[in-house]
This record gives sequence, structure tokens and C-alpha cells, in this order.
Amino acid sequence: MGLFDRFRRAGSRRGSGGNDPAADLAYLREWAAQRAGVEAFIEPKTTVTEVTVVLVAGDGEWTRRRAGGDSGARRLSDRLQIPVYDVQKVGYPQRMRDYDARRRIERERAARRELEDR
Repeated sequence: MGLFDRFRRAGSRRGSGGNDPAADLAYLREWAAQRAGVEAFIEPKTTVTEVTVVLVAGDGEWTRRRAGGDSGARRLSDRLQIPVYDVQKVGYPQRMRDYDARRRIERERAARRELEDR
């Protein structure tokens, strides 16, 4: 067992659970169908990840999955009939950051309540 094998195995279980493009597509289709005002943001390939797509709903809720490259992300947005943007050009929408901030506040409040209830 190599020094980093433990991390490699643990990391492969995150997200959609492996390298299954069909499962990623099915998840993204379902996610988008259940929310209003969804837009797609293409994230570039990095040294750690492949090209990914972030779907952001109208209320700021978001999800991220592999996209099958830039062309795969654009095909996905065509199939879902949603706008697609290059995150390097337009950045992430403010509503996404606002959603994360609200979630952080909710988690902190829940943790305080839990401590108070003990």
C-alpha cells in the first residue's frame, strides 16, 4: 500500500460515487428538473479535476459534477435547455455565494441549539 493510496480510495467515493458519466448525467437532469431558474457554469480542468459543470438554481442552491469536457457541458445545457456560462469569464453568480452564507448561518444556529439543549 502506497503512502497516498488511502486518500485516493476515499476520494473516489465522494460525489457521484465513481467514474460513471451516465449516472452524473441522470443526476444533473433530475436535479435541474426539480428546481427553477437553473443555469450551468462550466469549470475548467485543473491538475486535480476534469472539466466540471456547476448547476445553480434560482435560489442559489447548487451542485457540481463532471461534465465530459467542455463540449459535454454544452451538450448537457442544450439537453436541459438551460443557459451555460464559462465561469472563468463570468464568475459564479452572487446568489450561489448568498446561498452558501445562509447555509453556514443555519448550521451554526443548529449547532448552538444542540449545545443549549444538552
